[in-house]
Amino acid sequence: MSSEGERGQGQIVRYGPALRINHWIVAGSFLLVALSGLALFHPALFWLTNLFGGGPWTRILHPFIGLVMVAAFALIGAKLWRENIMRAYDWEWLRKIRDVVENREDRLPEIGKYNAGQKLLFYTIILCLLGLLASGLVIWRAYFAIYFPIWFLRFAALLHAFCGFVLICSIIVHIYAAIWVKGSVRAMTRGTVSNGWAWKHHRLWFREVTKGQQK
Repeated sequence: MSSEGERGQGQIVRYGPALRINHWIVAGSFLLVALSGLALFHPALFWLTNLFGGGPWTRILHPFIGLVMVAAFALIGAKLWRENIMRAYDWEWLRKIRDVVENREDRLPEIGKYNAGQKLLFYTIILCLLGLLASGLVIWRAYFAIYFPIWFLRFAALLHAFCGFVLICSIIVHIYAAIWVKGSVRAMTRGTVSNGWAWKHHRLWFREVTKGQQK
C-alpha cells in the first residue's frame, strides 16, 4: 500500500557529505570574492576592504579566492552535469512558470532531481564563472595584465564586472528560492529531504530513488 500520507514519512538522501562540504566551500568563497570584488569596484564600497586587512590585501586575496571558488564549483559541475541536462518536461515546466509561482503543483509535469529553473541557474553560474575566470586572468596585474593592450584590459574589466553582477543576482535568487521552498535548506545542511517534499517537488526523482521499495 502506498498512499500519499505514507509518502510523507521517512527521509531520502539528496546530497552526500562530500557534495555538501563542496557546496559550502563554494558558498563561502563566493561570499568572500563578492565582498572583496564590490570593495574594489567602487570607492563608496571601499570600506569593505577592512574585512580583508585593507586595500592591498583585498587586491591580493580577491583573485586567489576566486580560483578556489571556480575549482570547487568545477567539482560540483563534474558530478551533477548529467542531472542538469534539459529534458522535454523541463520546457513544459517553463511554459507553466505562472503555475510554479502561484504554487499550483498539480498543474506541473513530474520533474527529476532538479527543475528547469535550477538547471538554468546551473548553466548561468557556469557561464559567469568562465567569464570571470577568463577576464580575471587578463586583468590580474601581478601576473598577466602586462601581456595585453589597454583596450583589451578595459573590455575584460567590463566583462568581469558584468559577469560578477549577473552571478551575484543569480545567487540571491538561488538563496531566495531555497528559503521559499520549505525543506530545501535542510537538503544542503543535513543531506536529506522528506518523502513528502520529494513527492511534491521532484516526483519523477522520487519515483527513481524509491523504485523497488514500493509494493
